[in-house]
Amino acid sequence: MSENPDKSKLNEARKAKPSDSEPGLGDALEGSEEALQRKVRPDAPSPHRGPRPHSSPARFVTVEELLETARGVTNMALAHEIVVNGDFRIQPAELPEDSLEKRVKEIVHQAFWDCLSVQLSEDPPTYDHAIKLVGEIKETLLSFLLPGHTRLRDQITEVLDLELVKQEAENGALDISKLAEFTIGMMGTLCAPARDEAVKKLKGIKEIVPLFRAIFSVLDLMKVDMANFAVSSIRPHLMQQSVEYERRKFQELLVHQPNSLDFVTQWLEEAADDLMSQQYQLTLPARAGAAGSGDTWRPSPVAVQNRAYLKLLAWDHGRRPFPETVLMDQARFQELQLQLGQLAVLGGVLLVTFGAVPGASSRADLAEKLKATVKILLTDMHLPSFRLEEALAAVGEKVCLEVRSCLVLSGACPLPSDKEAALKGQIRAVASPDDPIRRIMESRVLTFLETHLASGHQKPMPTVPGGLGPVQRELEGVAVKFVRLVNYNKMVFCPYYDAILCRVLGRP
Repeated sequence: MSENPDKSKLNEARKAKPSDSEPGLGDALEGSEEALQRKVRPDAPSPHRGPRPHSSPARFVTVEELLETARGVTNMALAHEIVVNGDFRIQPAELPEDSLEKRVKEIVHQAFWDCLSVQLSEDPPTYDHAIKLVGEIKETLLSFLLPGHTRLRDQITEVLDLELVKQEAENGALDISKLAEFTIGMMGTLCAPARDEAVKKLKGIKEIVPLFRAIFSVLDLMKVDMANFAVSSIRPHLMQQSVEYERRKFQELLVHQPNSLDFVTQWLEEAADDLMSQQYQLTLPARAGAAGSGDTWRPSPVAVQNRAYLKLLAWDHGRRPFPETVLMDQARFQELQLQLGQLAVLGGVLLVTFGAVPGASSRADLAEKLKATVKILLTDMHLPSFRLEEALAAVGEKVCLEVRSCLVLSGACPLPSDKEAALKGQIRAVASPDDPIRRIMESRVLTFLETHLASGHQKPMPTVPGGLGPVQRELEGVAVKFVRLVNYNKMVFCPYYDAILCRVLGRP
């Protein structure tokens, strides 16, 4: 479908960067980060230094405070979603089927269109409802225009001049079909390419009432398109302010809920304990020969934060509360956790297969075929009803079939039956979380993510650990999403983390 000049200019304008004067969703945070750190509770305890006290005493709040807090959380969540989720889209509102709201809406709308049909069928016709519709169409079309669309604005204002339309109606000279034709043409100019077909179908509707109903239906979709265009336009501008905005909103929440950092404190303390325990084990032989010498080693705050975020990828979501600062991203961390679990199983299956079949890893066609086959059979691994052991039993059968076929075609001897049985058993064993192969894969996956996170998101990416080569592309994709999510959350909540870790690590 050829694109007219006006539409081409409009599409170019929509791609343009928003002006600096465009308002964002947040304001600058009042005060410095040091001032904010002083607001963070300095008395939260460390689990490895003594028992944790009870949560802060209950504080009575008013209904107004609760509503204000709820609004703040909602706005913060929306801003966070727009910035973090590059695929964020506003969807058309859909009322539930058989709901009272949907039924009432249908009745009211039908009554309006019936009334319009009666007015237009009178002799002479009455245009009161029709003129109101023309006014709504005019305002909607004008709302789609950008500041530079002067000529289009003049056209809409001139043709859909309500005073002129009323005069024509009073004198019996109003041509509704002509107004509808102009409206459809303007919609074709202003709509997104995805709506071209819907606008084209409007031209085939000849009866006035069904035509107006269809026009408003398409205009509603165009409103959603424009809203999504606005979201994509403000995203770069919003990114600049969202860090301060989210931080300020969280601070407002902290005022009403002073214990809103309890789980964060416990989360960071556990990560620090993990690193100190790991370092202690590494230096244990040296300590045995030099008891009492040297100061206690303390990890850096950055290392503690990195370890803390890695712990979220193995979180027991059903039993443990999620840290407050990353609560809005809990679903994203769960999704990453499931993806990494699937990659660890996939990598384990391929590792034992390539180890059992000589030369299999060097055959690109077989390796890709096995990988695609296993991925398909593990697609539903995230579902509660999924039975991994049963799925891996099917995977073992399929893998052996593919290997057998490949060896026969290449003229090589097929695997002996006992080796096939052993391979199937090794594949089934990967279902157990305690399986050595699976634990190695999971450990190497986390090592890769930790290295990538510590590298400061620099390119090229770190080398993929041994055994994960077949899933390198998928692993790097997950790593990019994980690091982007972590770095953004660090920027927002760094004053809180720094204040907590200064106390936990005993740093000034």
